[in-house]
Amino acid sequence: MGGTALLLSLLSTSTNAFTSRAAVSQMPFGLCRSTATSSINSAFSLKSATVSPETEASSKVDTSNIRNIAVIAHVDHGKTTLVDALIRQSAVFRDEQQAEEAGERVMDSEDQERERGITILAKNLAVMRNGVKINIMDTPGHADFGGEVERVLNMADGVLLVVDSVEGPKPQTRFVLDKALNKGMKALVVVNKIDRPAARPDYVVDKVFDLFVELNASDEQTDFRVVYASGLMGKAGDEPDELAEDMGPLFDAVMEAIDPPVVESTDSNGLQALVSNIDYDPFKGKMGVARITNGSIKKGQAVALAQPDKAKKTGRLGNLFTFDNLGKKEVESASAGEIIMFAGLPDVEIGDTLITNEDGGANAAVPLPPIAVEQPTVRMTLGVNKSPLAGKEGKFLTSRMIRDRLMKELDRNVALQVSETDSADRYEVSGRGQLHLTVLIETMRREGFELEVGPPSVILKENEETGAVEEPWESVEVRVPEEYVGGVVDLFNQRKGELVDMGLEEGEGLSVVKYLVPTRGMLGLRSALLTATRGSAIIDSVFDSYRPKINGEIQGRDKGSLLAFADGPSTTFGIEGAQNRGTMMIQPGDEVYKGMIVGVHQRPGDLEVNVCKTKQLTNMRAASKTISVGIQGAIDMTLDSCVEYLAADEILEVTPSLFRMAKNPDMQGKKSKK
Repeated sequence: MGGTALLLSLLSTSTNAFTSRAAVSQMPFGLCRSTATSSINSAFSLKSATVSPETEASSKVDTSNIRNIAVIAHVDHGKTTLVDALIRQSAVFRDEQQAEEAGERVMDSEDQERERGITILAKNLAVMRNGVKINIMDTPGHADFGGEVERVLNMADGVLLVVDSVEGPKPQTRFVLDKALNKGMKALVVVNKIDRPAARPDYVVDKVFDLFVELNASDEQTDFRVVYASGLMGKAGDEPDELAEDMGPLFDAVMEAIDPPVVESTDSNGLQALVSNIDYDPFKGKMGVARITNGSIKKGQAVALAQPDKAKKTGRLGNLFTFDNLGKKEVESASAGEIIMFAGLPDVEIGDTLITNEDGGANAAVPLPPIAVEQPTVRMTLGVNKSPLAGKEGKFLTSRMIRDRLMKELDRNVALQVSETDSADRYEVSGRGQLHLTVLIETMRREGFELEVGPPSVILKENEETGAVEEPWESVEVRVPEEYVGGVVDLFNQRKGELVDMGLEEGEGLSVVKYLVPTRGMLGLRSALLTATRGSAIIDSVFDSYRPKINGEIQGRDKGSLLAFADGPSTTFGIEGAQNRGTMMIQPGDEVYKGMIVGVHQRPGDLEVNVCKTKQLTNMRAASKTISVGIQGAIDMTLDSCVEYLAADEILEVTPSLFRMAKNPDMQGKKSKK
């Protein structure tokens, strides 16, 4: 009763204090100050005990019904297959027929992703589980697409670290985990492919723990939860030999191990949403994908796109979407913790922060730091195709079209850089690696571009402290049968590599060779390794660091090229005579021109051959003379193999249907002048 009486007394005091404001204003200054101070103190002590619903909503935001997770791993450790199983067990598909129509690896929707069997672009989806919305981001596992992982981690609150049950952590596992730990994220470790006969889960978990310690993870991060799963079978469990019949244990672990978004406020003036991806819609135009860190947003709101030290770009939000299963749904508003897609701002760029522009942005929050990604290490030149056979197939041929397409690629490919060169019809494109650039070239080729591509080269930089010139080095791990180890070591030594470790892998009986190799030496090395090991080598590489440049040239390919002697269609008679000099890359009837590479010479140095030569027609010939003409099969050169083959004085002609290599006429002219 005493407490109730005290509370009523405080209420009376505070009420009297606020209702007698006019009387207080007429009091003498000293009396007014003391009386008002005591009354206001009483009022605020009461207000702190009974917070209004509006204030409570803005200070304590309940986000327990949202989880934002990124799935990260080394290439081929089963990320996309695992996500595929999560999708199929979340009632995303209407029935079995619709699931079968979607096929396997639903998230790898691009043609190149399905053909190469790798994930190239990071993608978003959302599934519902027991009333909790789980936003899942599937990321690439290849080191060349590390920029995709870096920008996607800005939208996540935790990560699913997928590790193969036989191979354990690999070079790219280390790279992506380091990025996640530096952002303070907790990881849920998923030991995938647990159904493999050679699975060794205890060894893999120990290796993952060692990796966490090496990367200086906090105690909370090191105390990670482990789930064992088989993405292919759609099963998961807390023990390797006790798997449930579905992915339920993995869903439960996500709820328990991954924290919900931490939100300071949902006040509309406090809006902060970092744009991490760009999408295109034929009707709505350029669309941004962002995660709302603080505040809330609604359709039609006046907003601005801001970056530190840059002018704001203002506009009004057109459409607002959230992710729903494999697609998106339009909503009227969204609050902190959600991942949104928005339209109506055509100048949106990756790295912009979406803030409010109500009242001219007077109460707007400060923009978030933009996305920082690793710098590129390899560059190539892309330009107008100027070969004698140019312009017969492509739809986009001019330098303006090529430039516009490259600038458009910069909108969403954060790890790519494009710069002008001395030539008006040629551009320098820099990326994370050779695969990063060849995927772009292949995409442009399928769109109808004709290009002239120069050989890849590494990007050197000067050390700011010592002034020494440095070049990029890569950490390479090769797994091969034991009988091929000698050939692998020999190739690495020729490329100035440094041996780090060598041993026998317990799981599948393969030998493991680890080297540090200059990126210069890695250019063209993959095909040589596959040839030396009869296609059995499994090669993994990731950028290691910049180190002082090695003096002198690094040995490239040891054979020259067979060059066409004249223009025209190749003939059976001409190829039959030329194939004795090496291995051919063309078939009878293919158009060639002088200086075009038509085969691989069997010795060092280039050799011109006449593959257009025709047989003289006479009647002085035996009837059985041409019954058996032995034409050997031509090498099937893909875009990747062509780029690896290129020497410093050679170029690649890319058309929608063909790849042709030739000697660079500009460099040939310089040689003749000398």
